[in-house]
Parts: sequence; C-alpha cells; structure tokens
Amino acid sequence: MRKTLSLLLTVSMLFMAACGGAPSTGTPEQSSEGGQPSEALTTEADKGIKIGIVTGSVSQSEDDRRGAEAFQAKYGEDMVTLAIYPDNFTDELETTIQTIVNLSDDPQTKAIIINQAVPGTTEAFRQIKERRPDIICIAGESHEDLPEIGSAADLVVNNDFVARGYLMIRTAHELGCDTFVHISFPRHMAYETMSRRVAVMRAACEEFGMEFVLETAPDPTTDVGVAGAQAYILEKVPEWVDKYGVNAAYFCTNDAHTEPLLKQLLEYGGFFIEADLPSPLMGYPGALGIDLTAEAGDFAKILAKVEAAVVEKGGAGKFGTWAYSYGYITTAGLAQHALNVVNGESELTDIAKLAEAYGEFSPAAEWNGSNYTNVETGVKLDNVFLIYQDTYIMGDPGRYMGSTTIEVPEKYFTVK
Repeated sequence: MRKTLSLLLTVSMLFMAACGGAPSTGTPEQSSEGGQPSEALTTEADKGIKIGIVTGSVSQSEDDRRGAEAFQAKYGEDMVTLAIYPDNFTDELETTIQTIVNLSDDPQTKAIIINQAVPGTTEAFRQIKERRPDIICIAGESHEDLPEIGSAADLVVNNDFVARGYLMIRTAHELGCDTFVHISFPRHMAYETMSRRVAVMRAACEEFGMEFVLETAPDPTTDVGVAGAQAYILEKVPEWVDKYGVNAAYFCTNDAHTEPLLKQLLEYGGFFIEADLPSPLMGYPGALGIDLTAEAGDFAKILAKVEAAVVEKGGAGKFGTWAYSYGYITTAGLAQHALNVVNGESELTDIAKLAEAYGEFSPAAEWNGSNYTNVETGVKLDNVFLIYQDTYIMGDPGRYMGSTTIEVPEKYFTVK
C-alpha cells in the first residue's frame, strides 16, 4: 500500500455469536481500563512523572473525555491531570490556550496531550516550549493546519482523511447506495483535512457512479448552540430522505450532529457508514435510547448492545462504526505512548510503537496508517501520522469491510 505501515498488533479478530461479530476483548483490556490503578502502575507516580490531558467536555466530545478518564483510572489521579477546554472554543481562544499552558506549571509534568487539538493548541504548545522545552507536546485530531501544528507539536495524530474519504464512498457503493450526502458548515470546511476529504469523496463518487451532495447545518459553537444545531438536523433529515431517497448514505463532520442524524435515519431510512470520529458510542446510545453504563469500558459488549438495538430498529446492513472508539483510543493511546517515551521505552515518532500504545486500549483492533504528506509541497512530515481502523457494518450478523487491507488508488493522495 502507498507509504503505509500496518499498525496491526493484530490479536486475531474473534467473532462471538452473542456479539454479532464484535471482537472479543479479554481480561487484559478490562483490567487496564477499570477500577483503581494496580500497585505496579502507581510506581510511575513515584518517579515524579505526571501526564496532562486536555479534552472537550462530555457534551461536545464524550469519547475523547472517557478515554482520558480511562487512562487516569489506569495510573491514578496523582499521576494524571485532566482538563477541559471551553465548549465555545472558537470565541474563547485565550481561555483555551491558558487551559493547556497551565498544565506546564507543575514541574513534574513531562507530557501534555490535547484531543481534539482545537484552535489555539499550536500557540499553547509554542508557549509551553518556550518555558518548558522538556515537555512532550502531542496533538490528537488537530483542527489546525497539520503543517502548522506539526511545527509546534512533537507529535500529531489525525484520522486518515484521505484514505477514509475514498473508503467510505467505496463502502457505501458496496452496500448499494446511489447518493452520498455530506453535512457540515463553513468553519469545518475551512480546515484542510475536511476540504481535502470532500474533494476525495467527490472524486470517488464519480468513480463509482454515485451522486455527491453538500448540505449545510448550523455550527454548534455559534449562538445557536448544541441544542439549536441538533434541532435543525432533526427537522431536516425527513426532508433530505424524501429528496435523496432511502439509498442515500449520510455523513456529518460534527459530533453534536451525529446523534440526531442517526435517530432520524433509523426512523425515516438511509445509510450511515461511520461517524467523522467513529465509535459505537458516537451518537448511537442517545439515538437508540439505550443505557451502556453496565458495559462501560468493554467495547465488545458495547458494540453488541448497540448492534442489537440497530437491528431491532430495522437498520441491519445500513449502519456502521469502528469497533473501538477513535476518540477514546486516541486520547488514551497517545497518553500511553507519551508515558512510554518518557520512560525510555519508545521513540516518539516510531509508528509501530504508537500502534503498541493504541493496542493497550484496543487489543483486537486492526489499524492502518501513514505519514502525512503536504499536498501543496509534496513534503512528508515525520511527526504527523494519519491512521484509521476497519469499518464494521452492523447486522445479523454484522461484518467487517476489510477497509484496512484495501489499496487506495494513488491518484486520491493528490486530489485537492
């Protein structure tokens, strides 16, 4: 595959009849994520190592936050400090920057991880490096231009917007879709990652003979807020389904839009390949009205319960996800990687070691990825990685689409 490394730590994919094809997570994963940190893990705090993690709030980025909490549960509050940037981060830039920079005040802090790396992260990292060049600064899912944040961060990891732009369209075509509806707003479309993905999706739709449609929805960070943005989606989906038909697949770039979109598609018809930041927790619990408290931290059980509810709603073969939450694993996995680097067990830009750290929280996952290449200059950045996980379509039984084994045609990596 083009400049790709398999990030596969591949523990074999175990299919359980009771889980509808969900991968089995064994006791190692469960013990690493839940309860009090073990005696062996608490020794990290004795070394004077502290890790700071900044995420969005539960209302905006629940999976990101839960991953931070899982890492803190594994190593303890004495070692792991959590912070939250403002929901309205676009209007509260200085607060966002200060929230990140404040973590560097503690002399024991050795690494700071931001997921998602919203606007202001680059400036915050520059300020941190001026005062504490020893701190490792890591950005997950950057909202800022990758070359820009890559100049300030030690490591940047984003979802592979190029490969996924092609693979989501290919999957939709394989499932029988004739239209792909992309829902976003101007702020997101100004990001290189999202605008390039749209270009790739449009080109892929042409290849597979599908119609590509752009729809606009309110930005939840503006005055309408999350509630107003979600109300808009609830109102518009029936109109869209009537306009584009039940064989259209839908995709939205904002987490807050995902739940109402899923809710209405399950009610009125349509396909949903995967979320912008895929997870069985992304939008599905609220859309389906299911409680996953008892399953918390066990993604095999989470996926099985979500899948059963989707099938009951008549969505078999039409709704997809990643088996493990991207936001959750990115937060926890980057923090684990940072700790391994601080302890001298890994090299920061070793993609195989990064995969091992992700594997601490997703032992049965199959990942793929590569270095980011600037489409304007052709320069490959050694400290910026793009990654993705295989797509799982829920059904009775469900199935993996083999996305991580498909070779994305070379031409899509220069589409803009």
